[in-house]
Amino acid sequence: MSTSIFTRPEQKQLLTLARESIRHGLDHGSAIPVNSDNFVYSLTVPGAAFVTLEKQGDLRGCIGSVEAYRPLIEDVAGNAWNAAFTDPRFSPLTPAEFQLLHIEISVLTRPEDMSFDSEEDLKHQLVPGQDGLIIRDGYHRGLFLPAVWDKLPDVDSFLSHLKQKAGLPRGFWSDSISCQRFYSFEFSDDDH
Repeated sequence: MSTSIFTRPEQKQLLTLARESIRHGLDHGSAIPVNSDNFVYSLTVPGAAFVTLEKQGDLRGCIGSVEAYRPLIEDVAGNAWNAAFTDPRFSPLTPAEFQLLHIEISVLTRPEDMSFDSEEDLKHQLVPGQDGLIIRDGYHRGLFLPAVWDKLPDVDSFLSHLKQKAGLPRGFWSDSISCQRFYSFEFSDDDH
């Protein structure tokens, strides 16, 4: 989606912060402490962000927040560190991998509850390439950022893979499923 809510210098500042937090993690084992005095006000208000790491085109880590509960700069610094060192799908990042990292930041809008009568109704409401989606059923929960549409461009595969990510069978449907839609503002170190 659009990156217009952040200026290019603000985007660059957040990307630099993410990279510095990972470097700090390699040296100190924790996310970098953030001083809000060093940032413009718009980056210090509460925000929810995902930080996605890729190495040579392959996913290397992705961790984020769905709800804004801390200043955006703290969320980016913490999630960058978590993506590098605590994503359960990967071993902790090594110093040799650090220089190969590509970083993308997705700042999320507040999720909104969706109302639908059936799986087909839900599919008709989804806007490929634009909607992020959170699906829940009981203890099962999964989230796809809007960027996932790049790899799963049709609604059927997007939804079935999201169910699988949530720990549900791909063809699963229940009247107790709930969904929330959100949008994100994405930018990466390729953009700068």
